[in-house]
Formats: sequence, C-alpha cells, structure tokens
Amino acid sequence: MSAAMARPDAAALLAAMEPTWPAAARHHIGPWLLREAPGAGRRAGCATAEWPVTPADLAVLEDKARALGQDPLVMIRPGDEALDAALADAGWRVADPVVLYLAPAADLAAGAKPFTAFPIWPPLAIQEDFWQATGIGPERRAVMARAVQPKAALLARNVDRPGGVAFVAVSGGIGFVHALAVLPAQRRQGSAYHMMLHAAVFAQAHGADWLALAVTAANAPARNLYASLKMEVVGQYHYRIK
Repeated sequence: MSAAMARPDAAALLAAMEPTWPAAARHHIGPWLLREAPGAGRRAGCATAEWPVTPADLAVLEDKARALGQDPLVMIRPGDEALDAALADAGWRVADPVVLYLAPAADLAAGAKPFTAFPIWPPLAIQEDFWQATGIGPERRAVMARAVQPKAALLARNVDRPGGVAFVAVSGGIGFVHALAVLPAQRRQGSAYHMMLHAAVFAQAHGADWLALAVTAANAPARNLYASLKMEVVGQYHYRIK
C-alpha cells in the first residue's frame, strides 16, 4: 500500500467531514470550537473541545449556544472519554451515536454502471425537491453551497425517472458523502447503491483515494447498504446534549 493510500483513521475522516459539511460560522470560546448553523443539523451545529473543560466552561457553552438559537450540543470524538464522563455527570444526555464508514474509492468506482447516476453542480430543481421531500430543508442545502470544491449533487436514474439524490465533496484525499436520500416509494430499487458507486467515481476523478460517510448507528437499512458495498467501520462518535 502506497503512502497516498494509507488507510485514514477516524480523526482523518472527521477532519474531512468538517469542510465538506461546514458550519455557517465558527466561534472559539475558551476551550470550545462552537459551530453555528441553526436548523442545519448536528454535524454543522455542534461544539468540540480543543483542550480540557471545566464546569464553568459548560455554562459558558450553554449560554453561547442558546444565544445563537441552538441547543447546547457537544461532539464526543475518540479520545474525548474524560469530557464524555464530565458531561454525563453534569446531566448531558447521549444523542445519536454515529458510525464512520470508509472504502477505497477505486474499489467502489469499478462497479459503477453508466447512466445510473450523474454528478451535477449546482443542483437541479428536481434534486432540491427530492431533498425537501425527504426532510433535508433549505438550511442543510445551504451547508452544501458552503462546502469546499470539488463537490457534486448526485442524481440517480431509475427506469428513466429520478431515483434519489446525494451530495459528495472532496477534502484531504477523501470523498465524503452526505445527504443521501431516496423517496420511500423508490427505495430498494438500487438508487442508493448506484449513487455510492458514482460518488466514488467523482471522488477518484478529483484526486481522492477514499470514500467515506457518517451514519447514525440506528439506521439499519443504510448500514446494510454500506456493508454490502464492503465499506469498513473505522470509528464512532456521539453527541451529548443539554
């Protein structure tokens, strides 16, 4: 395995996730890096600790997050075990355990079939409609607009009809997939599978050796899909919310 193909760890995936799904603003407050993105979900609106946290720091984070119109929310990454325990003792509950998946982009791209999915930027109206219909509203779509280039909105084709949508962006040699969505009536027809393969084609074409994503641990159908693609679990994280 070459140096370029050295397998990224969970920290590398989280580093790639940040610019591919960015906050609207980032605030450095004591030990905290607080991301501001009201309505855009937890990935773009959480805080992380940059150094050890005191009880007083928790109160500061609470006040600042609420002032921004967000719930106080902390991402607990590998290595944050002491912070996790301190937040648990302070009554912050666990929210949304998340699993990080990874696969070589070349392995996935090799299975892509022509005309089953297409990369487009900016998104077409039909893609915006798909996302809206599956709960990915304008605040989350604004995250895509902020994300680094290269990026693409994927459109799956299913028997001459749009079958689903997804977003992929490349950072640090990793293509990161977000906002994969298929309408309920069109699920289990291969759209998500083909979009993942074409996300890998796009990532590889733009210099990425790897394709990655993050999915909630409870999302069994999605996790079954990623297992079928032989994607590997490389780490986990969760949130604590006040």
